[in-house]
Formats: sequence, structure tokens, C-alpha cells
Amino acid sequence: MGVLMSRRQTVERVQKVSLAVSAFKDGLREQPSTRRRAEAGTARQGTLEQEVQEGEEEASAGPSQPEESSASKAAWERLRDGRGVEPEEFERANRFTPPAFIRPKRELHDDEPPDISLEQREQIVNDEMCEICEVWTAESLFPCRICPRVYHDGCLRRMGYLQKDSAVEVTETAHTETGWSCYYCDNLNLLLTEEEMYSLMETLKNCKIIPESCLTLDDFLHYKHQVHKQQFERTMPEAQEEQAALQFNALDPDKKGHIEWQDFLSHESIQLLQKIRPQNALLRLLTPKERERARAAFLALDQDNDGFIGEGECRQARHSWFRKHQKEMLSCNVSISHVGPISEGSPASSRNGKSPEKILPATKQEETRSIDWPGFLRENVAYILAARPNSAALHLQPL
Repeated sequence: MGVLMSRRQTVERVQKVSLAVSAFKDGLREQPSTRRRAEAGTARQGTLEQEVQEGEEEASAGPSQPEESSASKAAWERLRDGRGVEPEEFERANRFTPPAFIRPKRELHDDEPPDISLEQREQIVNDEMCEICEVWTAESLFPCRICPRVYHDGCLRRMGYLQKDSAVEVTETAHTETGWSCYYCDNLNLLLTEEEMYSLMETLKNCKIIPESCLTLDDFLHYKHQVHKQQFERTMPEAQEEQAALQFNALDPDKKGHIEWQDFLSHESIQLLQKIRPQNALLRLLTPKERERARAAFLALDQDNDGFIGEGECRQARHSWFRKHQKEMLSCNVSISHVGPISEGSPASSRNGKSPEKILPATKQEETRSIDWPGFLRENVAYILAARPNSAALHLQPL
């Protein structure tokens, strides 16, 4: 119990000290202003009429910032800081303080090709203690399928990251090959640096996108048209509009007629990463777990063990990264994403009773072009990253 309470006591003490320091600073700020008011008392006599007039002007002008703008400002701040739901939206009783997200920074060597060997397997080891409370309780910890972090379900609830409707899903999937992404890995927007996030926010503001709102198909296509016109100074071709409509359908797998804000934000984040960063920099974002899954997929496709696969097989493998939400997979011993594409007649080839998007057959040119292990990683890295969120939406539609 002493170990369990140590971190909470530390947080509470830090918060109390911070409040005391803030109050002390506020007292220091108020002292000189009080002196100035006393010294200026004589000078202020006889200006009552002027103050009344100024007060009437301010009252007639109304509040400087309406409630809508303040709410919008708070939403933009949450977007900038990478936060999801504001802590005030959760019950305060017995709740941990959510962590402060720190956006990554680009390093000088990021654009250099990383050394990811096909033959040398990586040992996957999860953390031993809960990321939140730093307590070890063995099998009751839920591991993330992307990073080595592990969590208690109770800690996730008290953080506000595990609601009642998602608790059962996390419990069922965390200990399977399907896996569950923690709140760090589930948010693709946290991969952006501050500069990249500023660029994305400017684009959203210029296109009049309201943060934390759902987008219909018309909204999504209008946004895509505006972005294309701003970038190329011409109208978006019809073929790209059709591709954007397909992407909207991929982001709306349940056919609700709109896409959720978090799915839209994840899609735009991965799109921006593709445009700004070279593939070598994207490869450095892959975790050991993701690299191991990629190895297993490539080795399964390389049946003759010559170190090459066909382009058609590589293209089909892009679809396999997103086969992680079917209920049928929970009882499987081997992950579908480990063995490559799913056959259309397999039990896992449908999502929630719906037919999957058909994969076009490989052309003769695709079958003849061979791709080695480094090329396989480069061509699939964006799709591997886009498959991180727990959402059933496809944040990057495979081509």
C-alpha cells in the first residue's frame, strides 16, 4: 500500500506547493498595484464622469469574447497540446491527473536510413509496472500492442481514458494477438512536432474547420478541395475527388454519414507526416513490436526464402495491417497481420457482418517487380503507423 500511495502523495504535495507558490506570486503582484492606486488617489479625483462614460461604452459593446469563442479557443489549445477530453469533463473524485504530452523533436540523423535487419529478430519485453501508478500486479496489467507500456484498468478509468463502453473491449483484446493501443499510441497526432502541428492547425483554420466536430461527406470533400487549391492553385481533379470519397468511406466503417473528429485528426496527421517527412524518418517511428510484425508478414510472403516478394503481395500486405478489429480473431493463436492478407472466404474477412473492400488483383507488371525487405518497409511504413489507433476506421486507405 505504501508503494501504491507514494506517487499519489507526491503529486498531491507538488500540487499543494504549486498552489502556495502561485498564491504568493499573486500577493506580490497585488502589492505594488495597491500602492499605485493609493498614490494615484488624488489624481483620480474629479474623473468620475469619465469613468462612468467608459463603463457605459464597455457595457454597450458587450463582452469582449463570447462563450463560443472561448470554447473554440479551448478546443484549439487541446489540439495544440495533443490532449483529448478535458479533465473537467470527468468526475474529479478519485481521479488521477492526466499526463502532459510532450511533442517529439526532429533529430539530425532522422533522415538517414535506419538499420533494421530481417534476420535479426528483436526481443519484445513489456514494462513490469503500470505506467500510471508504478505498481506491479502481474496478469492484471493490460499491455499496449505498440509500445512496452502496461496499465491497470482501474488506473485507466481514473485517468479518464477508459470509459464504460470501452472497458469490455480493452479487457477482451489486450491479452490477444489483436492487441490494444494505449492512449499514447492511439493518438497519431502526438507523432507531430510542434512545427508540424502549427502547420496543420493553420490549414484547419484557413479551411474553417471547427475542432472536435464531426465531418459529413460534403464537409470532407469541401476541405479536401480547399487544401488542394491552396497548395496547387488549381481545382482538384475528379479522380482525386473520388479517392477522397473512398477515404471518407474508410473513415466511416459503420456508415454513420459522418466521421468522428479523432479519426479525421489521425488521418490528417498521417497525411502530413507522409508529405513532410522522408520515409527514413517515418521508419524511425516504428516500435520493436511493429518491426517484428513487419518481419513476420514479409517472411510469410517470401515463401521461397530468396529475400524478395512480388509487388502485388506487397500491395496486399498494406490491407493486412488494418485487420485487427474482427471478433473472430480473438480466439486465434496467430495474428492475421502476422501472416499477410486475408482470403475473401475466410471467417475474418468481414467486419461486423459487412463485406470488406475488395483488393484488386495484382497486374502482371506488379507480379514481375520484386521488392526486398528495405523496400517492403519503406512502402508499408505509413500504413503500419496508420493502423495504430483502436478505432475501426482506416486512417489511410490502402491503394
